[in-house]
Amino acid sequence: MQPKQLFILSVSLLTIMTVSIGIYWQPFYYVFLILAPLALLGVHDMLQKRHTVLRLYPVVGHLRFLLESFRPEIQQYFVESDTNGMPVSREFRSLIYQRAKGVRDTRPFGTIFDVYRNGYEWVHHSLSPKDSHHVQSSVMFGDIHGTKPYQMSALNISAMSFGSLSQNAIKALNIGAKKGGFAHNTGEGGLSPYHLEPGGDIIWQIGTGYFGCRDQQGQFDATLFQQKSTLDNVKMIEIKLSQGAKPGHGGILPAVKLTEEIAKIRHVPMGKDVISPAAHSAFSSPQGLLEFVAQLRELSGGKPVGFKLCIGNPKEFMAICKAMLESNILPDFITIDGSEGGTGAAPVELTNSVGMPLKDGLVFVNNLLIGCGLRKQLRIIASGKSFSSFHLLRLLALGADTVNSARAMMFALGCIQSRHCNSDKCPTGIATQDPARYKALDVKDKSNRVASYHASMIENLHELVAAMGLESTEQLTPDHIHQRVQGTEVKTYAELYPLVTDGDFLKDDLIPKHYAKAWQQARSDCW
Repeated sequence: MQPKQLFILSVSLLTIMTVSIGIYWQPFYYVFLILAPLALLGVHDMLQKRHTVLRLYPVVGHLRFLLESFRPEIQQYFVESDTNGMPVSREFRSLIYQRAKGVRDTRPFGTIFDVYRNGYEWVHHSLSPKDSHHVQSSVMFGDIHGTKPYQMSALNISAMSFGSLSQNAIKALNIGAKKGGFAHNTGEGGLSPYHLEPGGDIIWQIGTGYFGCRDQQGQFDATLFQQKSTLDNVKMIEIKLSQGAKPGHGGILPAVKLTEEIAKIRHVPMGKDVISPAAHSAFSSPQGLLEFVAQLRELSGGKPVGFKLCIGNPKEFMAICKAMLESNILPDFITIDGSEGGTGAAPVELTNSVGMPLKDGLVFVNNLLIGCGLRKQLRIIASGKSFSSFHLLRLLALGADTVNSARAMMFALGCIQSRHCNSDKCPTGIATQDPARYKALDVKDKSNRVASYHASMIENLHELVAAMGLESTEQLTPDHIHQRVQGTEVKTYAELYPLVTDGDFLKDDLIPKHYAKAWQQARSDCW
């Protein structure tokens, strides 16, 4: 029984009981004076559309908002930290909620960070700041190799599939993307009506299961791909090699969340867990990957095509770089997923201990492309935990052209991180296929929140860049980010993550020593 149904039944039974007992014992009618306001509050909760939690959990849901109201005062004492000692969960979740709801997000009494703690990071401002309204942050994709380039926002929605997320959540994200003029990655679950009908810009992700463009044997179907990739909504194509949540593992949609509609969209049978293979069947080598990129670019009519991966064995990405040099086939972009990212459920061992963290992976890929003389010919997207505009700035300074975020967009939708994503019991209607739950998510209200959060992030990014005396995010370099390493020792990202010189990998005597062995082992014809 759903919480809302339980509430209706409870109120009905209590009302009948109160009236029945009151017939024989008149003072019991005073109980009705308590029950009646609660019943009216419950009815109001079920009819309002702003808070999904209250629609699903009438009356009792207010306890969450009561506790949340104290958060600004107590969060500095209960803050959680990442490996650099930077607050992440409660502080930034609160920030996202505020920006999504359009309420004031400024803070009095200075920073809550310990600025002398190891790992604290900052940028230097300029005494000659620029006008933030003139800062440029969007970037063109596909203007070198394709015929249908796409102007992309600095922040976009990272990959989350219909199936993992509900239809109302997908619609709200896509409408938000349309309102804000940014892109929405479909995730590997295929193109659904909820991605397409709102009209927002789409990055269609093709995973190892080829959902939406597969034959009955689960192999890639070029005809189906061509039919869908040429749709106006689809702006770019992303081949998923691996993801930060479970690199080398493949995706899983539990049978409990598989509906007939999802099965039809993905072209899979009902009644079983939907498993994405760990590896692709359309290619088996770096050279094959690039040929697949070229094939998809041609089938889509010249749209930007790239691939996404969480960096693992360094020599395997080096093998891709060698294949690019030998074949002269380049993707339009590469998306780097960090091992710390991922909204999907996964085994703890894979979540915690497999794959390269985002900053390390981003620097590694940027260095390899610079060293091979390829960096200026393609774009890099960073995909990981990015909640504030400083997070965006940090990744852009390390070499990313744009940033994708999934978790922050889920928070903007109203996610409370209950961790019921894979049980179909999501209390906010986001990660569920239960109609009683996802219908409580009001698409119009949540789409406004997604657009509001994105607009606030871009506005604050522009203000940061302008305060640094810069006019474009493309002017950001690793020198701009400062980190307290130990005590009074401070280093820039340029010192912590040194860059190679353009073309170093093309000359044996210039290859950095820590890359040399893996580079020699890398081959374009095998991983």
